[in-house]
Amino acid sequence: MTKNNTARLAGFIYLLLVITGIFYLVYVPSQLIDWGSAEFTASNIMGSKFLFRSSIVAGVISSICFLILPFVLYELLKSVNKTVAVWMIVLSVVSVPVSLFNMINKIDVLTLLSGAQYLTVFEVEQLHSQVMLLLKSYNNGISLVQIFWGLWLFPFGYLVFKSGFLPKLLGICLMLGCIEYLIRFFGVQLYPDAEIPSFIGYAHSIGEIGICLWLLIMGVKDKQLK
Repeated sequence: MTKNNTARLAGFIYLLLVITGIFYLVYVPSQLIDWGSAEFTASNIMGSKFLFRSSIVAGVISSICFLILPFVLYELLKSVNKTVAVWMIVLSVVSVPVSLFNMINKIDVLTLLSGAQYLTVFEVEQLHSQVMLLLKSYNNGISLVQIFWGLWLFPFGYLVFKSGFLPKLLGICLMLGCIEYLIRFFGVQLYPDAEIPSFIGYAHSIGEIGICLWLLIMGVKDKQLK
């Protein structure tokens, strides 16, 4: 496979990662979850089970993409710095089992709302409260795994910056994105009542979406590689 084909494959996988990530992390929660009302949230999920199940499937697909993507990027960027490229893989892949295991919380939500006979010992309010607890536990898992979603961006951004055949600006945005993820995690954990500024997140969004589209559309040319 040529470098250009490798770049376009990486861009395609990255695009799947972005689309599935937005769907299960942003869109579905915005449609179904109301943190102020356990009853309303449970009712939403019961009425849109297919949408909720789709978010689980999208999360699994996203994890698979995140497992494959760094290995494809490694083939593209190993000539820049092999050691840094290996760290890029390690910091990315380590998050995948955590993400998949965390998905059990969402599957358990469906179990609680299944109407099974053995659940009749619980009051409706108790079931709704447990649903919210599982969703909160799932969010806590996402918050934890975001550490690695951020850490892998630094070696990735460094390789993009030093490559000579990818835009340096995107490399800088990716490295800044690593810092943004860490600020969000430690800020929320240490100061839960503090409001994270809205601009914390711009760099990694520009960097990740930008490099995704660049790889997919522009690829890398033989002249650039030379």
